[in-house]
Amino acid sequence: MSAYYGYNSMGCQEDNEGSWGIGVYFGNSPFSLKPIEDMNIWDNRSAAWPIANPVLTCASVTDSAFPSNYVADPFLYTKDDILYMFFKSKNPITMQGDIRVARSMDDGVTWEQLGVALNEDWHLSHPYVFEYNRHIYMMPDGSGKGDLRLYRAVDFPLKWKLEKIILERSLVDTVIIQHKETYWIFGSYHGNLEIWYSRSPFGPWTPHKRNPVLGLPNGGRPFNYNGNFYRLAHDNERVHVFKIEVLTPYSYKEVEVDIGVENPTKGRNTWNGARSHHLDVQRLSSGKWVGVADGDRIHFGDVISRRVVGCGLIVTAGSVIFVIGWLLGLVKWFIPFAHNVKNKNSLLLIWERLKLRVRLNVNPNRFIGKFVISFLLIVSVVIMCVGFWYIYGGNGAEKPYPVDTRFSQFTLLAMTYDARIWNLKMYVNHYSRCASVREIVVVWNKGNPPDPNDFDSAVPVRIRVEKQNSLNNRFRPDPLIKTKAVLELDDDIMMNCDDIERGFKIWRENPERLVGFYPRLVTGPPPLMYRPEKHARKHNGYNMILTGAVFIDREVAFERYWSKEAEAGRETVDEVFNCEDVLMNFLYANGSRDPTVEYVKPKWAIDTSKFSGVAISGNTQAHYRVRGKCLEEFTKIYGGLTDRKVEFGRRADGWDR
Repeated sequence: MSAYYGYNSMGCQEDNEGSWGIGVYFGNSPFSLKPIEDMNIWDNRSAAWPIANPVLTCASVTDSAFPSNYVADPFLYTKDDILYMFFKSKNPITMQGDIRVARSMDDGVTWEQLGVALNEDWHLSHPYVFEYNRHIYMMPDGSGKGDLRLYRAVDFPLKWKLEKIILERSLVDTVIIQHKETYWIFGSYHGNLEIWYSRSPFGPWTPHKRNPVLGLPNGGRPFNYNGNFYRLAHDNERVHVFKIEVLTPYSYKEVEVDIGVENPTKGRNTWNGARSHHLDVQRLSSGKWVGVADGDRIHFGDVISRRVVGCGLIVTAGSVIFVIGWLLGLVKWFIPFAHNVKNKNSLLLIWERLKLRVRLNVNPNRFIGKFVISFLLIVSVVIMCVGFWYIYGGNGAEKPYPVDTRFSQFTLLAMTYDARIWNLKMYVNHYSRCASVREIVVVWNKGNPPDPNDFDSAVPVRIRVEKQNSLNNRFRPDPLIKTKAVLELDDDIMMNCDDIERGFKIWRENPERLVGFYPRLVTGPPPLMYRPEKHARKHNGYNMILTGAVFIDREVAFERYWSKEAEAGRETVDEVFNCEDVLMNFLYANGSRDPTVEYVKPKWAIDTSKFSGVAISGNTQAHYRVRGKCLEEFTKIYGGLTDRKVEFGRRADGWDR
């Protein structure tokens, strides 16, 4: 498993510079850009319904036979209505940046890796590509060489030739723009923004009279919109836009304007949750605008800082263990005194008295001694475990899992009522931070509905008030849901986001099935018995998944549940106020000869209704008796489930054991 997106041992290793990825944005202007997931663009090949950012990662590059630790600094170039993206890729072998290129034939929705565009013996980044006199040039950041180099495309986009060293100065993140009749270079030198100007991109270049000018480092390609020039800059966390109001050899003035892009709200669980320092925007032939931005979920130096803290904790734990050994007399502690120290015998006497007093008070043969030693031992073990977790436990992010290098999103749906509002607030706060959750829909069955603004949520929350208190409402068609995947998850179930993301990945690989976290086994012959997970494991198989925690295809599942054939089943559900999940399993089993259920084992799960006393099915025995009757009724109508058993541990991923 890789350190970032999970599936190549050479690429995607933890890197102290970060775990950068690249996302795509669309809008009617450069100030109205929205991430690709908001466009609701679907891709059947990768089960991305919709496609979600990031669209390029280290895995995208590594899968094309060129290992990469991260990708960043994207620049777009349009040629013959084809979008090309040039970007930095960190090579895990040389630990240097190379310039790679990808191609999009559909205005930036999907990207094909073409290969390495430029590779030198030194680190390269920031591949600024532009056209001049019908030639295509690239000006990458190779400041380690101490100069600024211009390359010309010999065979676009993969073959480039050094055209000229245009400036003997190690400027960083440099761009060239033409304003009126003059060409201008913006770049940073030792952290200070500098401006140079010339009549040609080839120079000679003259420094601005006010160098270094006051301003943030470049954060992408400057652009022209409605007759105004704008410069993109960054503060190491977010990209900013500045309107250039004055640009002459003697004066420069810029004013910050709102970029219009919403900042991420999910922290480390989001691909760009910690920082973004680059954006490039281009106008398409359709008149729409497309933008590419890089982003990272962690800050620079995260790997080293975690290792330093981890090693410090391990050393601390070792020191505590040493003290325990000394208290038990297993370790002799010698204090070397310098020969020229006066009253050396007095110091040794004081030290021996101190040791004697401590050992008398912490006698391992007495209760207090045993307690202190046991306590110190437990503390040392805990400290050591935390230390190893800091070193080997990753950066704490619960990342999404790609399918064919693509990411997607799902809608989270919970059915509840007024007596469980405290459950719901905790539920929304927790699950809204999961990376792939796009929206939370609350099906409100009874009582006065809450205000969506009352929730601490990182995603939109929508309250859908129902006219009747019915369990059938769980599967009511909802045209406002935009994602294909819906996670039906009871508001009293708490799991970590990583388990949710794993379940989503398995569903994307098996969208025709019910993919969930609570397996059950229906046994026969009649009378049919509804068996819990413990029984299912004893018999190594399950044929039902509880829909209180299940991924479904909303189009297929909702249509089946509200079909004419399911009407009798829905009436039974209303009659017994139970069995809606049993009915859904029968409808799926009746609609396919292939397996219709998939199990994903959660690392842990907590039933919060145990603490509130408002569980819907509190009496287990009565609950099981009702379900047994439902089994008999549904078998008569839709056929049986007992012959649809699926074994545990049959998948290669091992998540169903």
